[in-house]
Amino acid sequence: MKVEDMLLRTVVDVPNWPNPMRHDHSFVLLGSCFAQGMGEKFLSYGVDALCNPFGATYNPESIAVQVTHSLMGSDELPLFCTETGEWHCWLANTLMVDTDEDRLRVKVRHTFSELGDALRKADFIFITLGTNVCYRLKENGLTVTNCHKQPDALFEEVKLDVVDCTKIICEMVELLTAAQPTSHVVFTVSPYRYKKYGFHESQLSKSVLLLSVHEACKRYPEKVTYFPAYEILLDELRDYRFYADDMIHPSSFAVDYIWRRLVEAAMDSDMQQYLKEYEPIRRAKMHKNRDERRSE
Repeated sequence: MKVEDMLLRTVVDVPNWPNPMRHDHSFVLLGSCFAQGMGEKFLSYGVDALCNPFGATYNPESIAVQVTHSLMGSDELPLFCTETGEWHCWLANTLMVDTDEDRLRVKVRHTFSELGDALRKADFIFITLGTNVCYRLKENGLTVTNCHKQPDALFEEVKLDVVDCTKIICEMVELLTAAQPTSHVVFTVSPYRYKKYGFHESQLSKSVLLLSVHEACKRYPEKVTYFPAYEILLDELRDYRFYADDMIHPSSFAVDYIWRRLVEAAMDSDMQQYLKEYEPIRRAKMHKNRDERRSE
């Protein structure tokens, strides 16, 4: 064997999808910061996509709460005011904030409506799970998306087990496919490592998510797919060169590489050609945005 023929890495097998994505499809991406990275890829190519309208969300229970509110509706919104006079929503991240309660209420309701409309027309719904740890308000058991830097004493930290996660994920799949029967739900597990829990605990958390998603794929083989982003980074790239400076987040190169694996396996030839032809436009937009930021 010649040296150039030696493959010095493990390649994760990603079979071609039998019903691939097309460039005229609609997409919704929800979940962790990795979902944000993938969503930005779709948007940068001018594809019809909605990505994390409430900000990055990490655990399946919080994502399910957002999906349920957007599709089922609710008269009550869990808003609260901080000591500094800023209003927040427990179902959104810290970027959704206002000094006026009514204005924030309108904003949150509009965002739920926007997400609901997008889910009802989506051809593919990507859900990226980051952790099995969720936080609930002690006073009423509400699962929050973000703790908004409020005192730890307000929250109960809950580690969802495989049974809990599987139930949440499957109920979410049923709700999504009832709202849009032709939609396909794609789960990924974020390669981001949760240092604050300890690396062993982080691996245990990922294991719970992987087992739960695997069970959902078995129950709904025609409706649910798993894309192995987690395995591609940990097993195929498997080097700190492919992490950001914090050695925890995937690097921009790793996100680009995983995106290319998704393109090759999950998109039809017309969409792949569309991405190639759109690439000069995308690069021109990126260059313009960089120039605009420099001039500010």
